Amino acid sequence: MSNKAIRLNDGFYIPVIGLGTYKVTKSPFNPKLPKPDDVENIVKFAIDAGYRHFDCAWIHRTEKSVGKAIKAKIKENVIKREDLFITTKVWNNFHRRKKVMEKLKLSLKNMKLSYVDLYLIHWPIGFNETSKTVPLGDGQEAYSDVDYLETWKGMEDCLRCGYTRSIGLANFNSEQIDRILRHAEYKPVINQIEVHPQFSQKKLIQFCKERNIVVSAYYPFGLSDQPGTLIFPETTVLDDNIHQIGRKYNKSAAQVVLNYLVSLGLCVVPKSVSNLRISEYIDIFNFQLEPEDVVYLDSCNWNNRICTMRAFMDHPHYPFRIEY
Repeated sequence: MSNKAIRLNDGFYIPVIGLGTYKVTKSPFNPKLPKPDDVENIVKFAIDAGYRHFDCAWIHRTEKSVGKAIKAKIKENVIKREDLFITTKVWNNFHRRKKVMEKLKLSLKNMKLSYVDLYLIHWPIGFNETSKTVPLGDGQEAYSDVDYLETWKGMEDCLRCGYTRSIGLANFNSEQIDRILRHAEYKPVINQIEVHPQFSQKKLIQFCKERNIVVSAYYPFGLSDQPGTLIFPETTVLDDNIHQIGRKYNKSAAQVVLNYLVSLGLCVVPKSVSNLRISEYIDIFNFQLEPEDVVYLDSCNWNNRICTMRAFMDHPHYPFRIEY
């Protein structure tokens, strides 16, 4: 199965479909999900299915399992390291310039890699190094006073040292991106944000496009099983109409949504623990939505943000106070 790629502003290419590893193993967000061995098998299957892009993060605690799967498939001569595009992210407790590289080195150790293809600042908000990784209810005392501009300097250090090929952002708003651009020696190649039919983010996508920054979309189906203070209870945008559209093309509703998002010029990182769905998600390049179907998907938007991080709305760098 083919997996198209988008050229980044630094000349590297990122496959438009990646496999997300959030919520596929135990982490601060996910106390009861598959074991590390399951994650390793999921990634092995995905590589065999044609995936070459894997989206990780230190906070997700899947890096070791991803690394084991990669090592196994390289040993089997299924892939070479240079065939893969591996992303990971620095978490909010480690925004100090020195810590940014320290945490990337730890991620590389976890994955048994000499470099990643993309390193992202996971959120513009920072927590103290001594705070919990997700300091719910701890108030402003848990917040760091480190500016994300300092964090970006640490990202540039990682780039210069060769520990990552590209650097970028996640969950940054337009004002924060422009502030980075005004001070950056190396501009971000990506902003990874929540995008799905009920939360189309058209203005932020256009803003990034005008600055030659690729948008990577997480939660493409608007699906979450994480109720509480971080995001809304379980929900999905895959309504009956989208299922009906899928039947017209002999595709699933999820394939319709991924095809739609990719047609907008986005990179997309769905996640699944199901082999069937993993196979489906990469099999989206052999059909084109008719104009009336695109019109319907465009009409689904009602600014339904799922990942609100509303527990930290009082943080000085909380990104969702403005429209985009």
